Amino acid sequence: MSNIKNIAVLTSGGDAPGMNAAIRAVVRAGIYHGINMFGIKRGYDGLVNGDITAMDVKSVANIIQRGGTILKTARSTEFKTVEGRKQAYENIKKLNIDALVVIGGDGTFTGASKFIEEFNIPIIGIPGTIDNDLAGTDFTIGYDTAINTVVDAVDKIRDTAESHDRLFVIEVMGRDSGLIALRSGISTGAEAVLIPELEVDYEAIMKRLDSTRKNKSSRIIIVAEGDEEGGLVVAEKIQKNFPSYDVRVSILGHIQRGGKPSCMDRVLASRLGVAAVEGLLEGRKGEMAGLVCSKITFTPFHKAIKHIDAPDENLTRIVEILSL
Repeated sequence: MSNIKNIAVLTSGGDAPGMNAAIRAVVRAGIYHGINMFGIKRGYDGLVNGDITAMDVKSVANIIQRGGTILKTARSTEFKTVEGRKQAYENIKKLNIDALVVIGGDGTFTGASKFIEEFNIPIIGIPGTIDNDLAGTDFTIGYDTAINTVVDAVDKIRDTAESHDRLFVIEVMGRDSGLIALRSGISTGAEAVLIPELEVDYEAIMKRLDSTRKNKSSRIIIVAEGDEEGGLVVAEKIQKNFPSYDVRVSILGHIQRGGKPSCMDRVLASRLGVAAVEGLLEGRKGEMAGLVCSKITFTPFHKAIKHIDAPDENLTRIVEILSL
């Protein structure tokens, strides 16, 4: 029998579409199981400053379709200090909060691990990041919406590329992971996809562009922002090799973080939100709730935050095959 009576939820790090759906699921799952629920504003910063409020069913009504996070999110330098974490612990003890659900990425889980180590507070994590770069889950909350946003934007850009016989270099998010670039590149028929996990082979790219120049009236190259080259540098090198090309650059930026979450992200967030609460009630802590092969799994934080260094070779091979 669990001794947990009060649970608080927070969102931390970069926002991701579907975080509100996860908050809703956590709060309602907790209430369903007879738990008193609390929301922490602005992530760990709110935890340190005591910005904590009680939540009920009405608190999370009509938010499943909204992007962003109603609890807000922020980076916290204070929580990185021993004094800051001690203050955070004192704040939750004042309210008799027994456990936490944290929604975010590797930085969020790293902070949670430290908090557990020092104060032995039960914490379960939910993967909320558009980069899809956490181990222990097939998809993270926000990833599906983000790649659909990219696909929609690239499709529109290709329309003008076709009309003017242009080559567009499109930079997408992915500081450490190229999964947004890779999947959106395949689904938009990109001629090349450049990701941080692989060294850029400019000779192969130039050869590919040269061999297809007579057969195509538009060309799209997707570049992950984490790549050292970046969209502007890639465009400059292509223009130098092909001065006759009309090369343009489009940096999609933070548009990829916003918007209504897709059906997939809403369902994923709902499943993981319920799993996080029930995991705490089962006595779990220091683990991330994830979905692997459509089944709920729990992965220790230290394993979840190990980034996947190598991309799926089959996906990179598909890009090459289909770029003819």
